[in-house]
Amino acid sequence: MKGNTFGKAFQLHTFGESHGEAIGGMIDGCPPGISLDLEKVQLALDRRRPGQSKLTTQRKESDQVQFLSGIFEGKTTGTPIGFLIPNQDARSKDYAHLKDTYRPSHADYVYEKKYGHRDYRGGGRSSARETACRVVGGAIAQQILDLQGVKIYSYVQQVGTVSLVKDFSELKLEEIYQDDLRCPDASAAKEMKELIEKVKAEGDTLGGCIQTLVQGVPVGWGEPVFDKLHADLAKAMMSINAVKGFEYGSGFCATEMKGSAHNDPFEMVDGRINTSSNLSGGIQGGISNGEEIYFRTAFKPVATLMQDQSTVDRSGKKSTLKGKGRHDVCVLPRAVPIVDAMTALVLVDHYLRF
Repeated sequence: MKGNTFGKAFQLHTFGESHGEAIGGMIDGCPPGISLDLEKVQLALDRRRPGQSKLTTQRKESDQVQFLSGIFEGKTTGTPIGFLIPNQDARSKDYAHLKDTYRPSHADYVYEKKYGHRDYRGGGRSSARETACRVVGGAIAQQILDLQGVKIYSYVQQVGTVSLVKDFSELKLEEIYQDDLRCPDASAAKEMKELIEKVKAEGDTLGGCIQTLVQGVPVGWGEPVFDKLHADLAKAMMSINAVKGFEYGSGFCATEMKGSAHNDPFEMVDGRINTSSNLSGGIQGGISNGEEIYFRTAFKPVATLMQDQSTVDRSGKKSTLKGKGRHDVCVLPRAVPIVDAMTALVLVDHYLRF
């Protein structure tokens, strides 16, 4: 299987399956001499782990990361950083009914056709369980970015038909993780939670959007052709399970504007060239321009429902899949630290290439 490594200068390689003994990874390209706060790494994992509230799956995983190499006396050595996260609450028997049945909108069918064999216990390698490894890599990347003054804020901006329409400047972004929905607006969060509870009672699921704001990226990160900064951010977000869309800056709204309204005029402010507007989203020609970078990531409704669904088995015979097990009604709250992590991985990779 290919495609288990992300990045060029700062590479994250992950391994493991949802119901195997453990998941884990290796980080290659991390500079030596970086003082790491491993408690911050664990905090990031704690924010992603399941079973935190009634809004998420009740699978109980402590997600305690174990570092195997690349760190000595609290600092990176410059050698590969190996880490392991044991699986503790898999309950593989809950998936026995899926051995010969394909779940609608999951990777079951295409995975089996491509590789000739699949781990039906929670999707195996295609499970979102793998994203815990990305959070470890992203938490380490963020500590490198901290030294450059780069801050990343992601939060739930939309759940189903309920949206938070306030601008970044109106929100207390430091309070994102004070709410179990990861929405920094009490009124919008209340509406979103009520909708999630309603849909949960129906045995159905919801999608939504996560908004990300990045501050402190200087001019010059990114390349102008295939390695455009926004292109790498798009790939990073689209590699996350359940993501169906990505837009940065003005995004699709730009299609309705004239160029005279969309262009960001340059101006001098305190001896520095700025743009008076930021419809470019902090990136022009694939390279950061020193303004705030912002983008939205769209997530589909979770594919596993607590309702009966029509499907077929491996022989092509029509069958009914009965909903059961422990699953998220809405993945957005747990996806916020994953989006943070993938953003950090992209940015640190371009920083080290700069």
